[in-house]
Amino acid sequence: MPQTPHDAGSGREDGRGDGGEGGGAAVAAADGRPDPRRMPPWLPRAFLLAGATVLLFVVGLWLAERLRELLLLLLISLFLAFAIEPAVNWLAARGWRRGLATGLMFVVIALLVGGFVGGIGSLLATQTTHLIAGFPEYVRQSIDWVNGTFGTRLSRDTLFQRLPTVTDQLSRHLSALAGNVWGIGATALEVVFKFLGVLLFTFYLSAEGPRFRRTVCSVLPPHRQRVALWAWEIAIEKTGGYIYSRALLAVISAVAHYIAMAGLGVPYALTLAVWVGVVSQFIPAVGTYLAGAVPVLIALTEAPSTALWMLLFITAYQQLENYLLQPRITARTLDMHPAVAFGLVLAGAAVVGPVGALLALPLGASVQAFAGAYVRRYDVEEHPLTAPDPARPRPGARLRRLFRRPRR
Repeated sequence: MPQTPHDAGSGREDGRGDGGEGGGAAVAAADGRPDPRRMPPWLPRAFLLAGATVLLFVVGLWLAERLRELLLLLLISLFLAFAIEPAVNWLAARGWRRGLATGLMFVVIALLVGGFVGGIGSLLATQTTHLIAGFPEYVRQSIDWVNGTFGTRLSRDTLFQRLPTVTDQLSRHLSALAGNVWGIGATALEVVFKFLGVLLFTFYLSAEGPRFRRTVCSVLPPHRQRVALWAWEIAIEKTGGYIYSRALLAVISAVAHYIAMAGLGVPYALTLAVWVGVVSQFIPAVGTYLAGAVPVLIALTEAPSTALWMLLFITAYQQLENYLLQPRITARTLDMHPAVAFGLVLAGAAVVGPVGALLALPLGASVQAFAGAYVRRYDVEEHPLTAPDPARPRPGARLRRLFRRPRR
């Protein structure tokens, strides 16, 4: 069969397509289908976008690692600004300038902290001097009490013979520590610098709060502005609830320890009770140990048995607070399940450290309240696994039913 001009042209074009790249382009242009042997035009842009994304992610991680201390200072400052915001707003509503109101709050907090540290410091200095002066007598009393209570045969002479060796080792460690004056001074200077940075950031976040919020809202559309301001209000409310819960726990702890120390005859019971309540609640992680060590040492000046009973009470109360009081009070003030609150404290301490344990609860409560407004909830299907607990009768209801007069 003779070939038509179209067939002949098609054959020549197919031949060129098999032999060269230009023929493939002609075929692609003729029928509109891309040549599978050529790279799609969008692929280089996709590779470039993926590389830029990975690069930005790596740079972001590098910056976060380098700026970790600064970000932590800003987070602490924001938490403190939220804590004093209600008082500053109350003063500002009565005609005070926000800068002056913030300065007044700083002065009040400084006076409270200074009075607390001064009172406790003088007590610790006096009792430490007495403890060091009477240390040999305390050791003799402790050994006699242990031998009489547990039937052991500890020798006082052997212990006093070993004390010089322990004292020499302790002196060498203290000498080495004193020799590193430069490192200690640099650490102290760093702590002071961070403290001043926190004060500066907290002051501006509180004193310039409305201006800062207006600046943030100016780059957001109106509906986003309402969401941002609502989130800010939630953060202030939850932070206030957290401060209230810690203050309530501090009062309960102080009262319980005062009763225990007064009953055991520990001197300076009221001052030590305030120390235990404040330090154990407002210093995360190590606060419990610092709070409990001082009353035990002071009780040791009275008798070893008093120190032992004091240690047992502090341990028992700490367990009661961790598993009963703190979860319940936190759940009421922060509207958070006790198990969630306990898990947040552990997670914050694991991620950031002691500061994370302090900030985890207000941050988690704010996120929970903010997300609760946007999470859609559905009706729960009836099932034995989802059945609520039966309603319990109120206390005294059965007695009232017994003594209720029958109707005529």
